[in-house]
Amino acid sequence: NLDAPRQIAEGDKGYIFVGSKKGIVYALKDNDKNGQIDDVKIIFDGLNDSSGVAYSNGSLFIAEIDKVWRVDNIEDNLDSFSGEPLKKTLVTDDLPSDQWHGRKWIMIDEDGSIVLNVGAPCNVCLKEDERYATIIRLKENRWIIEARGVRNSVGFDINPTNGKLYFTDNGRDWMGDDMPSCELNVVKNDDSFYGYPYKHSMDVLDPDYSKKIPDNAEEFIDPILELGAHVAPTGLSFYDGDHFPAKYKNTLFMTLHGSWNRSRKVGYKVIAVHFDENGELLYQKDFITGWLQRNNGQEKVLGRPASVFQKSDGSILISDDGANLIYRVTYKDS
Repeated sequence: NLDAPRQIAEGDKGYIFVGSKKGIVYALKDNDKNGQIDDVKIIFDGLNDSSGVAYSNGSLFIAEIDKVWRVDNIEDNLDSFSGEPLKKTLVTDDLPSDQWHGRKWIMIDEDGSIVLNVGAPCNVCLKEDERYATIIRLKENRWIIEARGVRNSVGFDINPTNGKLYFTDNGRDWMGDDMPSCELNVVKNDDSFYGYPYKHSMDVLDPDYSKKIPDNAEEFIDPILELGAHVAPTGLSFYDGDHFPAKYKNTLFMTLHGSWNRSRKVGYKVIAVHFDENGELLYQKDFITGWLQRNNGQEKVLGRPASVFQKSDGSILISDDGANLIYRVTYKDS
């Protein structure tokens, strides 16, 4: 009974919070503690694409396209919730309101600052507002740019081994089936530039904007991993639990939402990106597939994985905004 679920967060008392691109925010709970959700509450509705949710120190944070809200004492209030509107406090409405690549992913860092994405409001363009095509941080009521030249990131997380921010980027459209690749990147220095709109993936120059690279252009930071063209990477989460086998420790789980503009569909799966103990990339591998099925040349899409989240018990949750489901993945030693 969910409508287009996206980012997932977990409270301290067992509530699971789910944002939706349809402007809804859900609170879910397994009251019987049997691994199945038996309590689904709609706690907000009518928002402007409330895909982004995060939880920190008793408060739920909700990211619309152009606003961020905070709901204090959220779980205490939900224990006696009877459908009445919950009080939410505006954190900021100082964000671009463009719908195109406006969907937000939100993270609350250890210092209480808020990290968000602001996509480019187009396929390829340059805008005067320097916050477009960035990942930004709201700290002490001012915006800090973490990464620039990022066309459309819809997922980021901090690697527990090195403390660095890793983020996805969706490659531009209309350059054919196989280019440019979508990306996984890492922020090593604040305010670094990742190439958009002049350069895409490792070495693909934009057919229009590469001719406009300024003479004083700074160094472009290359992705650490090319994911393939049009796979549409969205949510991601580093795994630091103990429920899965040891080889998954510090692995990055990532959803590939799937292509909409390719002659043969790609993506529609969850991958595992493995790193060494220093946070250096080792390899990537499929973790769950099957949302895209092919039979006698026909393609059938069963769902679109949108976000992945590690629960406190070490299992992971995967939202699917195509089939309108959330899956829980556990491990059983055979």
